[in-house]
Amino acid sequence: MRAAVLHEIGQDKLDVVDDMEATGFGPGKVRLRVRATGLCHSDLSAMSGVLPQPAPFVPGHEGAGEVIDVGDGVTGLKQGDRVLMCWLPACGACPSCKRGQTQLCLAGFMNAGTPNFRRAGGDVFGFAGTGTFAEEVVVAAGCAVPIPDDVPYEIAALIGCGVTTGLGAAINTAKVEAGSSVAVIGCGGVGISTIQGARVQGAAQIVAVDPVASRREAARGFGATEAVSPEEFADAKQRVTAGEGFDYVFEVVGRSATARTAYENTRRGGTLCVVGAGAMDDFFQVNMFELFFDEKRILPSMYGGGDVLRSYERAIALWRAGRIDLESLITHRVQLAGINDALDQMRSGEALRTCIEI
Repeated sequence: MRAAVLHEIGQDKLDVVDDMEATGFGPGKVRLRVRATGLCHSDLSAMSGVLPQPAPFVPGHEGAGEVIDVGDGVTGLKQGDRVLMCWLPACGACPSCKRGQTQLCLAGFMNAGTPNFRRAGGDVFGFAGTGTFAEEVVVAAGCAVPIPDDVPYEIAALIGCGVTTGLGAAINTAKVEAGSSVAVIGCGGVGISTIQGARVQGAAQIVAVDPVASRREAARGFGATEAVSPEEFADAKQRVTAGEGFDYVFEVVGRSATARTAYENTRRGGTLCVVGAGAMDDFFQVNMFELFFDEKRILPSMYGGGDVLRSYERAIALWRAGRIDLESLITHRVQLAGINDALDQMRSGEALRTCIEI
């Protein structure tokens, strides 16, 4: 079968091959035919080594498709079912799951260390235990979440990661209050979803911050009351909040420098929500006096900060009701053979989300 593979960490191009085999099928597993997958910035971060991932590997973790086979012991799924892929399934038994913090379950991360593809040269990993830049993939049954018939594959794929992450940061983690002021730094697919979450929550002012003009323009269409470049952010803070700072600032880049900017633009007693996934050697610093004196809440948000299955259902309900726009998040479409074009679109900031049609 065809798949896009990164041979070594640090390479900036993927190799589309036709001799890949999805492996590991057996009890508790399902084999999926991938129909659509989004390109998330985390895929680029794994390719560059910012996020740890063994190589060679097939990137992609934001996918949807149909079940083509189920292993022994699998219940609730059958051949032909339409599903989205959950890259971080909850085991239901660990302490995090028992506390209701299923997004912190580590069981899914264990899948990332087990190869689930093979070709003539040896074993190949799937990013985050999935690897959706392939025609087929074998995953644990918990990774395959049934979707209603009215949800297109490309919409379901986005809900599988970026939309859930962004909406959840605003709704679950920060719990944005109606009438509040919000700033979102980084307006790719996740940042735009964060903006939509803040709008759903009733934020009065939502300032989008991004260096790319086309993304700033797009942010306005998704609910931002204004959009500024990073250089204009200080002026926006003065104009919108009279210099006090925003009630909520979301960092959706994954870098300590932008996290520090977010902290400085959060009002005393306000909330900094860190959504971007960054590197292990990139340290965010605050001094002990300001941490105590300003009483700003620093809230990381992992995969939307809540139960992902409930978050999927909520995203679908909001989409059906017209409260969030998911179709317009997809600004580009390519076939698997054009995957490197999609990478360039992401790196340049040209795309919010590129849908790869498998």
